Amino acid sequence: MKVGSLFAGIGGIDLGFQQAGFDVLWANEIDKKACKTYRLNFPDTTLFECDIRNLDASLVPKVDIISAGFPCQPFSVCGKQKGFEDNRGNLFFEIMRIADVINPQIIFLENVKNLVNHDNGRTFNVIHNELVTRGYYIRYLVADACDYGIPQHRTRTYLLAFRDIVQCEAYRFPEKTKLKQGVFDIINKSATVDCSFYLSENSLKYSKIMNAIKDDNQIYRFSDYGIQSGKDGICFTLKANMGTWYDRIPIIKDDYGIRKITPYECLALMGFPKDFKIADILLKNAYKHIGNSVCVPIIQQIANSIKT
Repeated sequence: MKVGSLFAGIGGIDLGFQQAGFDVLWANEIDKKACKTYRLNFPDTTLFECDIRNLDASLVPKVDIISAGFPCQPFSVCGKQKGFEDNRGNLFFEIMRIADVINPQIIFLENVKNLVNHDNGRTFNVIHNELVTRGYYIRYLVADACDYGIPQHRTRTYLLAFRDIVQCEAYRFPEKTKLKQGVFDIINKSATVDCSFYLSENSLKYSKIMNAIKDDNQIYRFSDYGIQSGKDGICFTLKANMGTWYDRIPIIKDDYGIRKITPYECLALMGFPKDFKIADILLKNAYKHIGNSVCVPIIQQIANSIKT
């Protein structure tokens, strides 16, 4: 089955579908720096680098599945929650515009947990109705990544819309699994990293974080409410604001000092493989792109279930 990807970012959803054996034929992304990383990792996928509102659906190849991790900020509890009143929220209807032309068998959507409850459920009801009136049957799951093998609390809504009611009724989301690894099974505290990631021992932040670290096997970060700690070896949600406020990048105590985790360690905590490459872009952009991405193994499991 062939996939077309909207709001592709650096390709987390696309990678999950690829790993499950699907062919990602084309993708669309507006962020120029995210496109650099995407092209580096998906050289065989046609990338339409433009605003989705300018994407001519009649010019893109037909596919069996359209995937879209559309902007979550309008629906997130961390944002202003303007929903469809936010221009980014209205981009959902661009997905529908393109689907009307391509007529895929399946539409896969990913967004924040709050999508289901936003505006007392009215937002989700609009999405539901837009799909149902087009002849789709819907299944959805609200799931935390740590219940599916990734040591990160990242709760997201995953929605599948099927053209075939039999396929919809037969579909089963993957079962929860017991977490077998913690943060430091993924991040090697003995590995050497660039000294620029370490906090200066003379800095106020170093002093604050040093006093807050009660367990060397947890991960920490500065937040609006003070210093936040992981629990049970599970990382808190990696957010896009890692690229906006540098002190929002998670912090660990390793064998050499106290430091921020690197972009590649962030990728690892999102389930990206070791051979995934970040383009030559600013660190703040890399952190932002990763925070906006998805936990790849969950996408792979959901895609695998489509095949079966």
